[in-house]
Parts: sequence; C-alpha cells; structure tokens
Amino acid sequence: MESLQTAQNSRYTRNIINQTSLQEFVLVGFTDIRELQVVLFCLFLMFFLLNVTGNISILWFVTFDSTLHTPMYFFLGNLSFFDISFSCVAVPKMLHDFLSQQKTISFGGCITQMHFFHFLGSSEVTLLTIMSYDRLVAIGNPLRYSVIMNRRLCVGLVIGSYITGFLHSLLHTLLTAKLPFCGPNKVNHFFCDIKPVLILACADISLNLKLLTMVTGYLATTSFLLTVFPYLLISKFLLKMQTLQGRKRAFSTCSSHLMVVFLLFGTAMFTYLGPSSQDILDQDRAAAVLFTVVTPALNPVIYTLRNQDMKKVMKKAIKKWMKI
Repeated sequence: MESLQTAQNSRYTRNIINQTSLQEFVLVGFTDIRELQVVLFCLFLMFFLLNVTGNISILWFVTFDSTLHTPMYFFLGNLSFFDISFSCVAVPKMLHDFLSQQKTISFGGCITQMHFFHFLGSSEVTLLTIMSYDRLVAIGNPLRYSVIMNRRLCVGLVIGSYITGFLHSLLHTLLTAKLPFCGPNKVNHFFCDIKPVLILACADISLNLKLLTMVTGYLATTSFLLTVFPYLLISKFLLKMQTLQGRKRAFSTCSSHLMVVFLLFGTAMFTYLGPSSQDILDQDRAAAVLFTVVTPALNPVIYTLRNQDMKKVMKKAIKKWMKI
C-alpha cells in the first residue's frame, strides 16, 4: 500500500515537473519546403526593408522639417515609430527561421514577444482613432485647430495610447504566462501570438479565450467605430467646402488615413474575434502577414504619395542632396 502511494506521489511529482519544465517552443512558420522558404525570405525581407526605410524617412522629415511641426505630423511620426517597432517584434525572428533548421524560441522570449506585439499593436490601433479626431478638428474647425490640438493635448493623447496598449497587453501576457505548458510545444504560427500559444496549455483556457474575444474584440471594434465615425462628420464638411482645391487636399489626407484603418482593423478583427480551431489558426497566420509585414510597409507609401506636404518636403530634400 505504501509503495503504491509512493508511486502515485512520484507520478504526480513528475507531472508537475513536466508542466513547468517546458523551456522553449517551436514556431511552425509557413512551410517546410526549402525552396519556398527562400522565396518567402526574399519577399518578406523586401517588405521589411521598405517598412524600415520608409518609416524612418517619415520620422526624419517630421522631426527635422519645421513645416511639418503640426499635430497631424506629430501623430504620423508616432505611427511610423509604432510600425517599425511592431514589425521588429515578429519579422526579424521570422526571417531568421526561414534560413534556420531550428525554429525555436525560449518560453521567456515567447511571452516577451507576445507582450510587445500586443502592446504596440493595441497602441497603434488607439493612435489611429486619435488621428481621425485630429482630422475632424482640422477640417471642421480650422481656425481654432492649433488652439484645440495644442502640444500638451497631443503628447497626452499619445501617452494615453501607450498606456492603453500596455495595460491591454499586460492582461493577456500575465494570464498566459501563469498557465502550465507540458507539451506539445509546436506553435502553429510564425511568432508567439496568444491563440496559438493558449491551445498548447495543459489547463482550462476558456477564461483566456473569453477575455481575448471580449477585451481585444471590444478594443478593436470600438476603436474601429470611433475611427470611422469622425469621417462621417468630415464628409459633411467636405461637401460644404467652397474651393475644389481645399476639398481635394482634405480628401487626399483623409483617404490615406482610411486606407490604413481598413487594412489594419479588418485583419485584426478577423483574427481576434473568430474561433480558435486549427483551420482558423491557419487563416489567422495568413492574416497576420498583412498587419505585421504588408501594412507597415504600405503605410509610408500611402501617406507620402497621397500627401502634398510630404511630397514637397521630399522634393526639397532630394534637391538639397543632389546639390551636395
């Protein structure tokens, strides 16, 4: 009897050790075909370099050109910072794994990646909402724009977006980190996102999934609605504008922002409001490419090619460099 009890205690102890001894995860990625991995590496590297160079250029112009020292470009500079940082959380590791046989990430590294991915992503979503109200004030009340959108308010709004993103991410990170993981350790994704990691836990994850749908879904949906609503009001102001040039200029700026909004919010809501089956996770992985690789690379193109102020500053900078 004592030996049976001892054996049960031993098995229980080993089970506890196994649940807490998982030191790393394996990121499944996209494919095991070597040739396709090389093609994807080159394609995603091109998008990543476009993202980094384009957004750093925007940051440079916004910081050092005095004509762009306005609330709109202050927010745009922060958006560029988010785009660079957001991609750097997942894309460099993904590119490394395309050329590596071992696609592993430590448990601590996985949780850290998860935290910063959702911290920066949630902050960017909040910032896009702020930018839509900035455009509403600029077009609806241009004479008092600089008074209403003063520097103190702008800095406070950006800090608020950071705090919102941090708290949202912290909730999911802490709840995920507390779960026991005893294997398997293969994450069906190219980075440590919440859903693919949760389904590997050796415990009930219903609360985690409910919070993911409710909190993240609520944040994404509410932010989307709050972002689109100002543009319904802006459309009324555009119709009242007397000059065609002013209407065209305002529409160009707003349409750029709306393109970014629909690209980011559409993929985010598709990913985090849906169920967590294996087939859905495969679709989530494809959708994640859009908001981690494609959208951050397209943002600089959208904002520069459809923005007259940015075009003028770029032309001035190019002429200056050619003289040197």
